[in-house]
Amino acid sequence: MSLIDIGVNLTDPMFSGIYREKVVHPPDLLHIINRAITKNVDKMIITGGSLSESKAAIALSTSHSSLYATVGCHPTRCNEFLENPDKYFTDLKDLVMGEHGVKAEAGNRKIVAIGECGLDYDRLEFCDKDTQKRYFLKQFELAEASRLPMFLHNRNTDGDFVAMVRENRHRFTNGVSHSFTGTIEEAKELIDLNIHIGLNGCSLKTDENLEVVKQIPAEFIMLETDAPWCDIRPTHASHKYLRQPLDVWKKKYVEGELYKGRNEPSQMRRVLEAVAGIKGMDIDELAAIVYKNTSRVFFPV
Repeated sequence: MSLIDIGVNLTDPMFSGIYREKVVHPPDLLHIINRAITKNVDKMIITGGSLSESKAAIALSTSHSSLYATVGCHPTRCNEFLENPDKYFTDLKDLVMGEHGVKAEAGNRKIVAIGECGLDYDRLEFCDKDTQKRYFLKQFELAEASRLPMFLHNRNTDGDFVAMVRENRHRFTNGVSHSFTGTIEEAKELIDLNIHIGLNGCSLKTDENLEVVKQIPAEFIMLETDAPWCDIRPTHASHKYLRQPLDVWKKKYVEGELYKGRNEPSQMRRVLEAVAGIKGMDIDELAAIVYKNTSRVFFPV
């Protein structure tokens, strides 16, 4: 069994031991990466949510053969465009088209997607709708120029996200709506546009979420942890589907051990187990299908 975590935030300060601007423990990112690899996670895609974060994701991806990166601007960060929109966009494009992106030979490419980009109406206090829409639209230009797939974000957008994806679907090759928490109607609209559905612990919280997952064809599913967030918790409806003995999470930091409150890519099997249980599928069969889906989109031969 091999797994690919399509969305992991390894540039987050938690993986450097910093929580709410306070140093809690030494940096332990190498432990995190190695722990994931021992749990059959052979590729991890580091999410870029802004220009600076994308640069950090690329730099980190070059440090290990199992790491890759996305380049883009999260909807709640789109105010970063405003000071100098042309320069911000050009700087993103230079990353995408540069030595670790389009210029690289296919087997050596570290940038595998445009994103994280999209719309988020749950957190308009960070960025208003009009600004989000303007710079989501702009990022289709990056996908069109690079022919890279899109790593998409959608929260409570009342059809605006799907409408924009539909209107611009001819401009990008493929994509995934990551950390999906929408309705089955929304999922079906995206699947009709040949967009995959990314699932993590936040996608599996409620009985309503589980009913949606049951109806998503396995051929359109990708899996992720969205670490250090979105773990599957005992209060989640999906928790009952976890079968293997659960890993022990330490309340006090111990080097080389899981630390309570911080999700990791090593927990990918938990997401796989939960989705397999929800759908009544053999876990190895689902793993093989999802690996094929993900490889076809992000790592085409």
